[in-house]
Amino acid sequence: MSSLRERYLAAQLAGDRREALRLLVDEGLLRGIPLQDIHLKVIQSAQYEIGRLWQENRISVAQEHLATAISQLALSHLYRHLPRDPSNGKVVMMSCVEGELHEVGARMASDFLEMAGFDVRFLGANVPTDHLERMVREQTPDLLALSVTMTYHLPALRAAVDRVRAVAPRLHIAVGGLAFTWASGVENDLNVSFHGRDARELVAAACRILGV
Repeated sequence: MSSLRERYLAAQLAGDRREALRLLVDEGLLRGIPLQDIHLKVIQSAQYEIGRLWQENRISVAQEHLATAISQLALSHLYRHLPRDPSNGKVVMMSCVEGELHEVGARMASDFLEMAGFDVRFLGANVPTDHLERMVREQTPDLLALSVTMTYHLPALRAAVDRVRAVAPRLHIAVGGLAFTWASGVENDLNVSFHGRDARELVAAACRILGV
């Protein structure tokens, strides 16, 4: 698995979309590696390394964007291969908070939820708080999951939680994302239903909280 991750990372850094997809399909799926492991141990792990290289100024913003675009393409390509449990009748709305442009983690979590039988409404990156509030009011889900990657977007997370609670006080809210690695304890201050540290944990907590 580590070899596949390293080769996928090399393809990302080279900007080679074709090779990146070939590795995930031919060396991953077709060799029996579970899709969940490809998501977490290859794509997510490689993305963490891309983020580290960017933080250390070893790659440029343009290179980071190039690599991330490849992972977004890979997740879109793998979506049609998702194994899905029967529908459990529960709707999850997944959104990145206002200003947050990193959506790979949220998209991956959405795929894991869908594999577990949830009906997922994935809103994507940088959803304005006003529009998130309106969406929740008009189409109240069973669970709202909010994703934050960069710590400087945590104030936007607080604002989103407050605004959503004003229109749907009984709504279960989950939070997650890489920002919580550097700002532990924020989830307790927000008093949310639960904090999902990764996609598998989010699914397990969602099943427990929603009784499925």
